[in-house]
Amino acid sequence: MNNSQLQARKVKAIARGQGNMYPVYVERAENSELWDVEGKRYIDFGTGIAVCNTGHSHPKVVAAVKAQLEKFSHTCVMVNPYEVAVELAEKLVDIAPGNSEKKAIFVTTGAEAVENCVKIARAHTGRRGVIAFNGGFHGRTNLTMALTGKITPYKNLFGPFPSDIFHAPFPIECHDVSVKSSLKALENLFKVDIAPTDVAAIIVEPVQGEGGFYAAPAEFLQALRKVCDLHGIVLIADEIQTGFGRTGKMFSFEHADVEADLMTMAKGIAGGFPIAAVVGKSEIMDAPLPGGLGGTYGGSPVACAAALTVLDVIEEENLITRANEVGALFNERLTQLQSQFPKLIGEVRNQGAMIAMELVKEGDFEQPNPELTQAIIAKAAEYGLVLLACGFYSNVIRFLPALTISDELANEGLDKFTELFVSVAS
Repeated sequence: MNNSQLQARKVKAIARGQGNMYPVYVERAENSELWDVEGKRYIDFGTGIAVCNTGHSHPKVVAAVKAQLEKFSHTCVMVNPYEVAVELAEKLVDIAPGNSEKKAIFVTTGAEAVENCVKIARAHTGRRGVIAFNGGFHGRTNLTMALTGKITPYKNLFGPFPSDIFHAPFPIECHDVSVKSSLKALENLFKVDIAPTDVAAIIVEPVQGEGGFYAAPAEFLQALRKVCDLHGIVLIADEIQTGFGRTGKMFSFEHADVEADLMTMAKGIAGGFPIAAVVGKSEIMDAPLPGGLGGTYGGSPVACAAALTVLDVIEEENLITRANEVGALFNERLTQLQSQFPKLIGEVRNQGAMIAMELVKEGDFEQPNPELTQAIIAKAAEYGLVLLACGFYSNVIRFLPALTISDELANEGLDKFTELFVSVAS
């Protein structure tokens, strides 16, 4: 069965809304490489959207999953719990930024984690409102779509959305949105749309994921912490894409030395096995009544075993340090490319191994270039690459290599990317 035959079967059997970027069907994967059903090799600069931080099929993760499967695969942590879930909760509580006493819950997806943060914040405060930011992405469920700050493709056709959700500008220097203007807009929101005493939570990505890999300045996150403390608002850190070493810290909020009240964890937590978590201050986490939180598959014992091993691998292989090394390598190579195409590459930026290249026209950030971005993404497979796009204007190429990628393989992939870029841009 080849790629085109499988794509035809897929189109017939799976709804078009769950599209696929590449008609490339994976047969096997190892660390930072994929092989499709036709035997072609690809260098993976997407890692399943920042999921396989420890690479595909890390031997220690595979061994841990096999060992757990030989014991049992499911009992539901809310019916008959198991030690592996308790141990993982203990470790997540321990590594979460800040000195406050914390607790955790397990769910299955990042969107579930976000929804549960809102539930917990509302139970704790007795308030209704939630504030998110323009360009933010928090999921595809009805509530998380309302929180997401971009219409197409995430919200288009799917309304109405829940009420009591508000948005403020996210500070992005290259797009002339300063920290000062963002905070001023937030204060204006308090005067125009909802009183701060009626706001349950503010949710923010420390680095916007789908929004374009814009890092929130430390002073902005610190200011949000002060605003929340002043008004009794719960500060939620959405660390779904930024967590588990991706940004050169275990969690991105650590770059600003800020402790959130609640934080979401998913994606890189378990090397590809579906599990997500909410970790937060104990007095806030305990606000819901027993039975108010949970889910059938939340805290899968198999995924818990994988996640514990991922944490071990991150420590044993110094992957947090490695994230900074990988980010520096990509930044250097992509900046060299930028010097060749200054009118097309507006900016290269990274926080650790969360790397982005923003494409523009005539060197002007006010003229985004989604056409060039999509042309590059469309041809990536021809060059043996897996690439992802993102951005409020769909004009950002994002690089999410495994933290276990070798310099040799990274450079090989960047050579291919340079060749691809030149072929499309020239």
